[in-house]
Amino acid sequence: MHINPVVHIVGLLLCGLAGVMLLPALVDIAYAHPDWQSFVISAAVTGGIGGLLVILTHSKERVELDLKQSFLLTASCWVVLPAFAALPLIGIGLSYTDAFFEAVSGITTTGSTVISGLDTLPYGILLWRALLQWVGGIGIIVMAIVLLPFLRVGGMQLFRIESSERSEKIVPQAFKFVAYIASAYAALTAFCVLGYRLAGMSAFDAICHAMATLSTGGYSTHDASFGYFGTLSAQWVGTLFMIAGALPFVVYVKFMRGNRGSFWQDQQVHGFLYFLAAVIAIITFWRVQVSETDFWTAFTEAAFNITSIVTTTGFASTDYSLWGPAAVGAFFFLTFVGGCAGSTSGAIKIYRFQILWTLMRAKLLQLTSPNRIVPMHYNGQRIPKDVPDSVLAFLTAFMGTVAAFTFALTLMGLDFVTALTASATAITNVGPGLGEVVGPAGNFTSLPDGAKWLLSLAMLFGRLEIFALLLLFDPAFWRD
Repeated sequence: MHINPVVHIVGLLLCGLAGVMLLPALVDIAYAHPDWQSFVISAAVTGGIGGLLVILTHSKERVELDLKQSFLLTASCWVVLPAFAALPLIGIGLSYTDAFFEAVSGITTTGSTVISGLDTLPYGILLWRALLQWVGGIGIIVMAIVLLPFLRVGGMQLFRIESSERSEKIVPQAFKFVAYIASAYAALTAFCVLGYRLAGMSAFDAICHAMATLSTGGYSTHDASFGYFGTLSAQWVGTLFMIAGALPFVVYVKFMRGNRGSFWQDQQVHGFLYFLAAVIAIITFWRVQVSETDFWTAFTEAAFNITSIVTTTGFASTDYSLWGPAAVGAFFFLTFVGGCAGSTSGAIKIYRFQILWTLMRAKLLQLTSPNRIVPMHYNGQRIPKDVPDSVLAFLTAFMGTVAAFTFALTLMGLDFVTALTASATAITNVGPGLGEVVGPAGNFTSLPDGAKWLLSLAMLFGRLEIFALLLLFDPAFWRD
């Protein structure tokens, strides 16, 4: 396999990452904080290595990637970029293990953290964490819309666009489509900043939280997350834009191109919004019945925290693990749901549950009428024959991966609840788990270094939809 095109693109991305590192450096300079030096040195190292890779692999030929190269590029980007994005975090005293965990969590928009004392950190570091999630978010959208449908991962072939229809080559000609995505992403972020400012956040907090919200990442600038602000209005702004980040960005592009009914024509959007509304209603009325919480507070907290978990954002306005065993069970299962395909959210995603339901319904009908042919449709079109198998294979691999990582963490001495929920939240890219250690009121600092490396791998598995990374461990992949 010819890897020069892959290395060339990775080098270009490292150069871009080095440029982004200069933004928090400028912020620290503006606030006279010496931490700017860490960003400048890290940018020099990252840009130098990236530039060297670009020069060594430069070719006059047009860059085209075949199937194997596309898989390798997808995995390489999500491993190499966090390795360099971790460098500035060493400047605040983190070990490389902790810095890499934090960087992977940021770029994969997971939101798990090993940093405490966020309220006292320099602005540059807080901005860097937010930037990692924001850049990672748009990278996830592009990967999900342009690459994964072509790679046929987990049923994503349902969402092919014109730029991913070629059967032999993937070429970087989706610039116009990506420009639409970037425009929608930036515009939504700007509106979110405005909403947070109107809800009482400072300008810096509004910018950082807006980037973490649209990317469904969940990094906050305060240890108490949204509990720091104490206003219900900020939670409603967050709820609205977490939903916006979890909707398929293809729909935004269609809307921008003049299809004003695109949101109401997408089966994913219907399923996601109906599911979210039903769960919020159930939890709200349950809390009103079993606690002394007034309806509006219960409704707001349920809407915000449930949306945060379902969209895999990971913000918390309160420690919902104190709501009772029923709430703990509900939040654990909600961890696996996720938003829509082609969004910034992680986990299993709504469309796979919809395909699974369609498949189950067809099988039930065939039990009573064995000779009956039951056509299966999605979004008004017949489901391709290979999609149900792809979805079932993904779900099997997904749950098997959660089980494997859970068992590995228990071997490192973690209790079962911590091991299970840490594995689940890493693979689903949610952020907080359950329990005293990794729950919404805790973080991952106290875990052993081995567990942090393992969970970093789990986050990458989840973000790359399992198969795109798992394939690299197959010896047959590397044979010509």
